[in-house]
Amino acid sequence: MKKILISFTVALSFFILALPSCGQGSPPIEGGILPKISLPVPEDQGYKKYLGLKGDGTFLIPQIKAKVVLIEIFSMYCPHCQKDAPVVNDLFSKITGDDSLKNNIKLIGIGAGNSDFEVDFFRKTYGIKFPMFSDAEFSIHKILGEVRTPYFIAIKISPSGTHKVVYSKLGGVSNADEFLKTIKNLAGLK
Repeated sequence: MKKILISFTVALSFFILALPSCGQGSPPIEGGILPKISLPVPEDQGYKKYLGLKGDGTFLIPQIKAKVVLIEIFSMYCPHCQKDAPVVNDLFSKITGDDSLKNNIKLIGIGAGNSDFEVDFFRKTYGIKFPMFSDAEFSIHKILGEVRTPYFIAIKISPSGTHKVVYSKLGGVSNADEFLKTIKNLAGLK
């Protein structure tokens, strides 16, 4: 009887320890597809136009009108995200300032564990010009494998609307020109 009780306790312990990992995603894999992430259509008309969205409600990231969508997973409390904000702003300026890129590459940010207030504070503090979305309940963060911040994902969207992940890495942008060159090469943009 004692052996059965010990075996049962050990088996139950393994089962309980495995529970937290069930249902959680893993970071997107290059060559794979991005998990379904639903975001609110921005109320700001400039952001809505930038993303090529119409109406209200929600949208999925591959519905953004672009050949490549670059996603920064950040946190207002992340010192690396704060330090990298000027370089990411430079990256955005380089994309929007280049006629061959401004309609082909779109940049968005998702604030892991950040409320609308915290995302807005980060946006104002660091002069961010691209759309940023809150993920106050960490729901998107969990789908993406609870990646650390900053984390960048780039997806290439085909004309048919299908997509694939071409870049998925932890770490900031140390040089906007080099990072942009990498994304363009991986996505097959000239």
